[in-house]
Amino acid sequence: MNETHIIQALLTFLQHEEASDDDFNQLALEIFAYQFAHNPPYRRFAIQRGRTPLTVKNWRNIPAIPINAFKDLTLSCRATDQIAEIFMTSGTTGAVRGRSYHPTLDVWKKSMLLNFRRRFMAGRERIRMGILFPDKVAMPNSSLATYLDLAMQECGTPDSEGMVGEHGLDIDRLFSALEQAEASGEPYALLGASYSFVHLLDEMQRQQRRFALPAGSRILDTGGFKGQSREIGAEDFYASLSHAFGIPRSHCINMYGMTEISTQFYDAGNERCPPVKSGPHWIRTRVVNPLTGDDVPDGEIGVLVHHDLAHFNSVSALLTEDAGVIVPGGFHLLGRVTGADAKGCSLTMEAFLASAQAPL
Repeated sequence: MNETHIIQALLTFLQHEEASDDDFNQLALEIFAYQFAHNPPYRRFAIQRGRTPLTVKNWRNIPAIPINAFKDLTLSCRATDQIAEIFMTSGTTGAVRGRSYHPTLDVWKKSMLLNFRRRFMAGRERIRMGILFPDKVAMPNSSLATYLDLAMQECGTPDSEGMVGEHGLDIDRLFSALEQAEASGEPYALLGASYSFVHLLDEMQRQQRRFALPAGSRILDTGGFKGQSREIGAEDFYASLSHAFGIPRSHCINMYGMTEISTQFYDAGNERCPPVKSGPHWIRTRVVNPLTGDDVPDGEIGVLVHHDLAHFNSVSALLTEDAGVIVPGGFHLLGRVTGADAKGCSLTMEAFLASAQAPL
C-alpha cells in the first residue's frame, strides 16, 4: 500500500463504530509493512530484532520504538522537506526536542475529533469553552495547542475564547466568563494543561473566589505539571477543581496524550484515582517488560506500549516511559517508570540507536 491508500484506509477505519481483533490486526500489519519499507531507521531496528513483514503475523509482535528515539532520529516515511506539519515535544531551553512528522493532518484531526466528541462532549454538539493554554499561532509546533484550537473551532460555541495571551493567563477575562456562565445557566467547559489549573486554583484561593458552574459543565486537563507549577496529588487536585468550580469529579476528565502518537486516551472522570484510561478502536495498549518486549502477566505493573494506527507516517508502535497495568476496560496510568523498568527503557533505547544507525 502507498501513502494515499494508507490514508484512505485509515479515514474509513476511523469512521467505524468499533473494530474486531482481526480487522485491527490486518490494518496494523499493512501499516507496519509500509513503515518498514519507507522508514530506514525503523527498518534496521526491525531487521535486527528479526521482525519483518514476512515474519510478523500479529500486531503484538510489531517492534515498538522507545519514545526518546524521536529526539535522536528522523522517523518519517515521507521526506521531511515534503512534510506539512511538525509537532515538537515540550522541553527546556537548549534541550533536544522530539519531532513528529505529519504529511497531512487529515487523519490526526479525524482521530482527535471523533474521540473528543465521544469522550468529552457527552452528546452535546457544542459547549462554551475557556482554553487555558496558548493558541496555535503562539505555539505552532505544539500538538496540544493544535488539539485545543480544533476542539474550540469544531465543538465550542462562538463565544468560546482562549484565556492565555502574551502576558499569561487573563484572570479578569476568565472570571468574567465564569460569572456569565453562572448567570446564564448554560454549561461551560474549561480545557487546558494541568499546570495551568494549578496556577488558576492558587489565584482563586488568593482572591477567595469560587464558582458554581451550571449542570453539564466540564473540565479537561492534560499533561501533568512538568515542573511548571507546584506538585499536587491527584486526589487533592480533582477535589480542589470540583470545589472551586462546582463541577462533580465525574465531569473532571483527564486526557492522556503525547506528541509521539496521534490518538488520545481519556477516562470517564476522576471520582476515583487512578481512573481507567482507554482509547478508541484504532489504538491498542500492551503492558510489557521493557527489556524483553514481552507482555507481563495480567494485573502486573510494567511499561505501556501503545500501537496507534493513526500514527501512520512514523512508527505506530511506541514504547513509552509510563508505568501502567491492564485492568478491565483499559489501563491504569501510574506515572513515570522507575527502578528496573527505567533501566530497561534506557537499555532498549541504546539497542534501538545501535541498530537504527547501523548500515544494512
